[in-house]
Amino acid sequence: MTGARLDSLYLVLLGSVAFLFLGMLAENVNAASMVDFRVLYYPARCLIQHCDPYNEGDLLNITHKEGGERPEDTAKVRQIVTRYIYLPTAFSFTVPFAMLPWGPAHLLWLAFTVGSFILASLLIWEIGADFVPTLSGVLVGFLLINSVVLVMICNAAGIVVSLCVVAVWCFLRKRYVPVGILCLAVSLAIKPQDVGLVWLYFLLAGGVYRKLALQTLVATVALSLPGVLWVWHVAPHWMQEWHSNILTFTAHGGLSDPSLASKGGHALGMMVNLQTVISVFWDDPRIYNPVSYLVCGAPLLVWAFVTLRSRSSPARAWLALAAIAALSMLPTYHRQQDTKLLLLTVPACVMLWAEGGLIGRFAFLVNITGLLLTGDLVWIILFGLSGWLHLPTAGMAEHLLTAAQVFATPTILLVMGIFYLWMYVRRTGPDNGRGSNQYISIST
Repeated sequence: MTGARLDSLYLVLLGSVAFLFLGMLAENVNAASMVDFRVLYYPARCLIQHCDPYNEGDLLNITHKEGGERPEDTAKVRQIVTRYIYLPTAFSFTVPFAMLPWGPAHLLWLAFTVGSFILASLLIWEIGADFVPTLSGVLVGFLLINSVVLVMICNAAGIVVSLCVVAVWCFLRKRYVPVGILCLAVSLAIKPQDVGLVWLYFLLAGGVYRKLALQTLVATVALSLPGVLWVWHVAPHWMQEWHSNILTFTAHGGLSDPSLASKGGHALGMMVNLQTVISVFWDDPRIYNPVSYLVCGAPLLVWAFVTLRSRSSPARAWLALAAIAALSMLPTYHRQQDTKLLLLTVPACVMLWAEGGLIGRFAFLVNITGLLLTGDLVWIILFGLSGWLHLPTAGMAEHLLTAAQVFATPTILLVMGIFYLWMYVRRTGPDNGRGSNQYISIST
């Protein structure tokens, strides 16, 4: 290992230590710690005891019986943990955790979240280090330090994104492919909205990638079917109840309402989909939803057409995945923790930087800005300062901070997506350039 590569590895390891330390610190001092694991744990406990996990009353009874209520829980937290919105496919993964008491279950989930995310980060660093080791270490380390909320609330996105990244590494490196298939299948079963378009890339790319995508689909069905059949047996009306729970969260002023009236969309763990921007001007789902689909649909169609018609290569694959990692956050409901999928943009950024020129510098600027604005630390600091200063104009400061969140994060995601899509479209012919050829020679 060269000196530069070793130094960059130290940056990633330093970021991993900071990620773990800051995350555990936040988890111990925050009243909402582990709240997103509670969202998964108690519905699975409910299902094990043959109760309806999508029924608020049944879930509330199980939570109370299991001692899952906390004195410090706010009305917002109580609503989050008593209205289950994941699909039944997730139970195949969460039920094994729910078979354990809360203590070991939440520690195991926490360890899995931290361990899988650090592993995924190291794999992405390893790809980028083939080009510019130092830059790869800086970007991955910076993303790790900015991911403390994953540890604090233990949202399933930490595991889903990590397993997806591991799968992508396995597929493009052509190593441990069965492990990659299993990882992507689990990701699709838990949160298909996060990684579905990554799976779609491999399906559209053709050749061996399409074969891997189809094998992943079969594995996903095989993993998910027991949970789905179990839920249908215990709760035959789960679809109506699930839909009712979704409507409760997305109603005007609800926790997942994208508008400024939302009670849970514009704080730490904020919503990042494009509806949050459009709703500022037209606070009507009949307007902001179609406009979001239209704005995001055009680049997604271009991306799909280019992927379907062009010859795939590892270099172009990273550009395609970078584009879709950013764009997939925008058309439908996504939160800040889901944006850790931007790990997939690091190899493309480093590859473009290695080629030099204005495009390489712009790629770095776009990426570092995206990682900053979708990360946790900047918002933790800003929210902390806003509460600590107690300014007479605190109301105005709060509105300005909300406006910064609402506009800045979706906008940078759109810029990242369009930029990498442009790079992807430009390289639909034979691979050219030092960076692309270097990658192909290393990876094959």
